[in-house]
Amino acid sequence: MQPILIAGGGLAAGSAAKTLRQEGFDGPLRIIADERRNPYLRPPLSKEFLKGTGTETELDVNPPGWYAEHEVELLLGERAVQVIPAAHMVHLENGALLPYSKLLLATGARPRTLDIPGADLEGVHTLRRFQDSLALRSELSAGGRRVVVVGTGWIGFEVAAAAREYGNEVTVLGRHTTVLRQLEPALAEVFRRNLEAEGVAFRLGVHPVEFIAGNDGAVAGVVLHTSERVGADLVVVSVGVEPETALAEEARIAVRNGIVTDASLRTSAEDIFAAGDVASSLQPFTGDHVRSEHWSNALNGGKVAAKAMLGQDANLDIAPYFYTDQAGLSMEYSGYWQLVHGAELVLRGSIDSVESAKEGFVALWVRDGALVGGMNVNTSRQQKAIKALISSRASVDPARLRDPSVPLAELAGV
Repeated sequence: MQPILIAGGGLAAGSAAKTLRQEGFDGPLRIIADERRNPYLRPPLSKEFLKGTGTETELDVNPPGWYAEHEVELLLGERAVQVIPAAHMVHLENGALLPYSKLLLATGARPRTLDIPGADLEGVHTLRRFQDSLALRSELSAGGRRVVVVGTGWIGFEVAAAAREYGNEVTVLGRHTTVLRQLEPALAEVFRRNLEAEGVAFRLGVHPVEFIAGNDGAVAGVVLHTSERVGADLVVVSVGVEPETALAEEARIAVRNGIVTDASLRTSAEDIFAAGDVASSLQPFTGDHVRSEHWSNALNGGKVAAKAMLGQDANLDIAPYFYTDQAGLSMEYSGYWQLVHGAELVLRGSIDSVESAKEGFVALWVRDGALVGGMNVNTSRQQKAIKALISSRASVDPARLRDPSVPLAELAGV
């Protein structure tokens, strides 16, 4: 029996391996990961682990001994450089050729960088991998440094919050005049004002054109397009990621903002599947292809791909979900971005001030009379009802949604 191969070292890879064994696959199973550590979770890298409240062990998708116990071979520190679909082979950088019966591409994504002078200076960081977070934590933890975060997305906000908690001076730079641009400006402002209340400074409508070095050769400042200079002992570039599609492209597997898959995560090549950040998968709910960079997609995508590889009827048909924890705001979100955009916003609670927002609120999005997205902030145990309402496509009454005395669970029937 030829083995099932999994290329990748994140949650999708670890989840797929676990599901394969749980579903009764007892054949050879190999994971190829270019990092020298077992498959791990990435969300804590900008949250608990970066802040020093989480441990390295807590990053593991499966316990360290699980792989040996379940006869899963880990090829760590190895990189797949070529897939040969016609021969059902994977070529490794070390020259090895590995056969496969089924192949899962869970190669994730890489952080975007800035093509400007000084981008490679010491002290200029991105955050994607374990070693990135470890290095950042080491540099931030002493406090007293001037930290510049380039980017106003969720990762940038989490890094800014962690840096400030360590006692650093933090400035966030944003190209646009609004932040967290997936959200309505009024909601995004809740998170910006919260960080400002913690001492984080924002410079919006600007972008860096050069990172400049100090006498020691490390980064010492950021030159803006306005010719202004912002002092910096440490810079974190957080301007999104690009899917790692090189293997698929070279193998002539369909790629369009990620590796294109059907709802069962099959690619255009026979016996090859894709899951996690790299996959642009068909969403049965909306009928279009979407690439999601969040842990829920990786977790469930790994499970679906594993079952589909075993011939089971499995589809990735769940609302995308993610969460963030930053400076006293804990948020969970479920929904379909393409449907949320332009939908009616219904609020439970007040966002008039940081204090009122921290008391808790829920934002719900209604399109054509049905819930298509929901976000709860500092209000626990809301996501089960939100997900149930979204998946049911049931008609909802905005007045009852807005009324905090009517439990969402009652509306959802859960």
